Amino acid sequence: MRQLKLIWDFFGPRAQGVAEHHAAHVDEFVRRAGVPATSGAECAAPGHWSAWLVVTEEAALRLRTTLRPNRAVLPDPDDA
Repeated sequence: MRQLKLIWDFFGPRAQGVAEHHAAHVDEFVRRAGVPATSGAECAAPGHWSAWLVVTEEAALRLRTTLRPNRAVLPDPDDA
């Protein structure tokens, strides 16, 4: 099944800490839900950090209402 990368964007001087904190909570949520996933945080640009989660498309469709990501993209092969 195809994978999707769910992304939450954070901006400003505290963006790194907020993105890393958010990624930890998202990871904990999917572990408790028993959803296989890969998660993390990354710097998209100066002052712009993103928390992300790579899951199957089926899981993404179920999680999007609860987790409310800003966007979803097809992941780079390095993210999966």
